[in-house]
Amino acid sequence: MAGGSHNEASSSRSGGRSGNVGGGRGQSVVLDCGPRRGPCGYCKSKGATSITHGLWADTLTVYDYQDLLDRGWRRSGCYLYKPEMKKTCCPSYTIRLKAADFVHSKEQSRVYRRLERYLNGSLEDKRQDKIPADPSISKVSQCSSGDRGSSLQRGNLLTGNNDGNNIKEFMCHLSHEIDKVVISCTESREFPSNLEYPKASVRKVSLAEKKKLAKGSEEDLLYTCNISFQIAAALNRMQLNKVYDREEIESSRCPHEDRGRPVKLLPNAVAEKLVGLLSHLQQNSGLSVRACNGHINYYSVKQQTSDYEVPKTTLCSEDSQSMSGKKRTAMKSPDSSSSKKRKLEIHLERSSFDPEEYELYRKYQIEVHNDPPEKVSESSYRRFLVDTPLVFVPSPGDSTVPTCGFGSFHQRYLIDGQLVAVGVIDILPKCLSSKYLFWDPDLAFLSLGKYSALQEINWVRINQIHCPALEYYYLGYYIHSCHKMRYKAAYHPSALLCPLRYKWIPFDVAKPLLDKWKYTVLSDYVGENGVPLLHSNSGNAKTFEPEESECNGSHDLMIEDGGMAGSDNDDSDDEMELETNEIEPAEIEDGDIGNIIIELTGVPTMKYKDLQSAIRLREPRHLESQLLRYMRVVGGQLSERMVYSLGEPGLDGHH
Repeated sequence: MAGGSHNEASSSRSGGRSGNVGGGRGQSVVLDCGPRRGPCGYCKSKGATSITHGLWADTLTVYDYQDLLDRGWRRSGCYLYKPEMKKTCCPSYTIRLKAADFVHSKEQSRVYRRLERYLNGSLEDKRQDKIPADPSISKVSQCSSGDRGSSLQRGNLLTGNNDGNNIKEFMCHLSHEIDKVVISCTESREFPSNLEYPKASVRKVSLAEKKKLAKGSEEDLLYTCNISFQIAAALNRMQLNKVYDREEIESSRCPHEDRGRPVKLLPNAVAEKLVGLLSHLQQNSGLSVRACNGHINYYSVKQQTSDYEVPKTTLCSEDSQSMSGKKRTAMKSPDSSSSKKRKLEIHLERSSFDPEEYELYRKYQIEVHNDPPEKVSESSYRRFLVDTPLVFVPSPGDSTVPTCGFGSFHQRYLIDGQLVAVGVIDILPKCLSSKYLFWDPDLAFLSLGKYSALQEINWVRINQIHCPALEYYYLGYYIHSCHKMRYKAAYHPSALLCPLRYKWIPFDVAKPLLDKWKYTVLSDYVGENGVPLLHSNSGNAKTFEPEESECNGSHDLMIEDGGMAGSDNDDSDDEMELETNEIEPAEIEDGDIGNIIIELTGVPTMKYKDLQSAIRLREPRHLESQLLRYMRVVGGQLSERMVYSLGEPGLDGHH
């Protein structure tokens, strides 16, 4: 269903209901899906469980969704979910930023400058030309070391060839070989398996570097890769943060604790390990592969001038069917001698299905997140990023609504007319809520994930001038126990939502608490004036800046939204009974289940206390338990404002 028609249908249905519920702003209609249990999509540890409470929204006003966000809810399509913070293995805290207070870090400023250099032509286009592969060659066969090794011709790797395409293809091949040995190390437990490793990038060594690094050597230094530095840094951070448990430390051969102190792993040790597994390259190609000061270097003993024909299995493109002739022409790197400047355009459009966006999403999921192609379907894309229950609110021309209106949108990034990224966002009465971002993997070097976040913050700052209430940027969930999700703290100064009292706590106050406990009631440690009740060393803490491989993407709201959304799968549904002693008074707030508005097929919409006198329910105590649980998770005010849909429960008949 296209987003536009969906919104129009939602608006029509909402406006057609009787009564004055919602203060004249329309009505939200939700179906309570209850608690659901499934595997954790963040830590991926064996037996780790994610527990969320779910709602299915038929229609949802932007005002009600804003209030739901401020109680820890998020949406994936029409499915709303909220983690059971005490029970889930990776507690997820809502994080937001006041846009007017945002301060750029050095890394964020570099992202801006890098894109500007790319647009004005002073930054080299690092995209590798994509050449359509034989569709019959599967991803597995392309990654098979046996196929590649047998295809290589001894002594036929080029040093002096000026064919740029061949050289790029061969560097892509070398990068794939390194990626394979990294995977091999995780499978053999040389490296921890619960860590997301960066992809290797082999580059050609310039003439100046050759003279400096290989002076006096009879060998010719051709290519180099610095992935060992990234892997060593990731492993050392994992050790420092104690992400993996002691059992894994003792059973693996990766760096371990010695007398209670972490042993720092040096990049050269990682490089030597990887080089030892790359011996087949040396045997089959005549290249000499060695570890040198943490780098993986490729040498040629004798300089050669013969051509190297790259076998089909080494082609970089793994999704050849998505590359039409027209698209290939648009994706070619511009002539480096050309002074023509590139043009960046950013368009904000209502959420709807667009084939070009879907193709980019498919490419992104397959190449960046390694999703199996058969799993990336048009229907799943629509459910996740197109369908929305939010009722569109057009601008009346005053300062209450921005000129684009409130609702669900796709922010499209185009360079010279080519779609390179899409940000899926919700614009609400107080904020811009970032939901997901997908980008062209060929432009990974531009850090479009970071750039889009900076653009969205800037959008809020600009539009706050016309709509003063619009002042926050919501980044989704912050998960302190998941290292790759910590990048959100780099957008400073941010605040986390207390999971019990729903107060916003400065991140600098919350961080030392989360360093000690996965779950904590953050507001217990802050006074009424916002001053921390416990001493914090966070003032001297260095601003967290993740590596490129950790956050150059979808703000990761997006990984998390997708992961959470998976909990609505019937296979993982595990209904849980709510016990009275699980309900905390601070969570219930003030509310009366008798005032909850009930929608029942064949019966006019009415409050629960009026419904009791109109019909006879078969199991009223069970329904009241459900309503009590519902009021607990959405709050007293929202429970009395939104419409609770019952569908067609068992009835004994009318009075």
